[in-house]
Amino acid sequence: MAKIKPSQGAPYARIMGVGGYRPTRVVPNEVILETIDSSDEWIRSRSGIATRHWASPEETVTVMSVEAAGKAIADAGITAEQIGGVIVSTVSHFKQTPAVATEIADKIGAGKPAAFDISAGCAGFGYGLTLAKGMVVEGSAEYVLVIGVERLSDLTDLEDRATAFLFGDGAGAVVVGPAQEPAIGPTVWGSEGDKSETIKQTVAWTDYRDGTVDKFPAITQEGQAVFRWAVFEMAKVAQQALDAAGISAADLDVFIPHQANMRIIDSMVKTLKLPEHVTVARDVETTGNTSAASIPLAMERLLATGQAKSGDTALVIGFGAGLVYAATVVTLP
Repeated sequence: MAKIKPSQGAPYARIMGVGGYRPTRVVPNEVILETIDSSDEWIRSRSGIATRHWASPEETVTVMSVEAAGKAIADAGITAEQIGGVIVSTVSHFKQTPAVATEIADKIGAGKPAAFDISAGCAGFGYGLTLAKGMVVEGSAEYVLVIGVERLSDLTDLEDRATAFLFGDGAGAVVVGPAQEPAIGPTVWGSEGDKSETIKQTVAWTDYRDGTVDKFPAITQEGQAVFRWAVFEMAKVAQQALDAAGISAADLDVFIPHQANMRIIDSMVKTLKLPEHVTVARDVETTGNTSAASIPLAMERLLATGQAKSGDTALVIGFGAGLVYAATVVTLP
């Protein structure tokens, strides 16, 4: 029997660079209040959100991704030609095929990398990061570009009082490459499909196409159920990721959870008993919930503002529609 040659890649993988893109239009709560019966105080108290960014027609999923990718590649100190894989996590690219990753790869000048899209909602960045780590260690690519990008304003029902204020647009990207020591820990990920109805698209595209419904599909959720799940169950997952990495809460420098809701973030910090020295990302206040883009966007802002620094140890966790989740410990680039 012939023997297959084993894969040979890098000993470990790390995040080498990060980049972000936020659309130019900043939308305050006052704009949201034009279509729902609420108040700025209510929105801030329930979500912590004051503003969000909404994309113009010209700021497409591709355009935003290319901008974020260019910054991440430059930050990593490599060239686009060295990228061997492009992974894009999104739920708001409305062409079923081809994968938008292929178009992005071409526009950044990456040559002929492996390129594909994934759909894992707000956990999408963690899923992409885990796949990229595997590619680098397995040896199928030396450098992998991971992009989380959303135009959730296209999937927002502005008359839905429960969700109209939540969502924003943007793109975040990282470059994952080889390392000589562990810099991306084991991933704790999974799904709870029995709860899939708690966050969902209102109707299928085919219902809209066939005229069964008049309203364009949007994202809806059972807010209280999602809140309870995120606070109680995701804190457990975060702790499992710390344990898997051999890291204690006291060892952490930074906590970057999915930017879903300020109350969820604060509750997780309390449940995990994070020390006061741990910097906590609260990008949701000015960016809203950008789903797959939220973690890399928050990471980019922390590093850009000096709230976090290269070499810091960070716990990242994403969770959302599915319900799916992914958590790991990383060394910041």
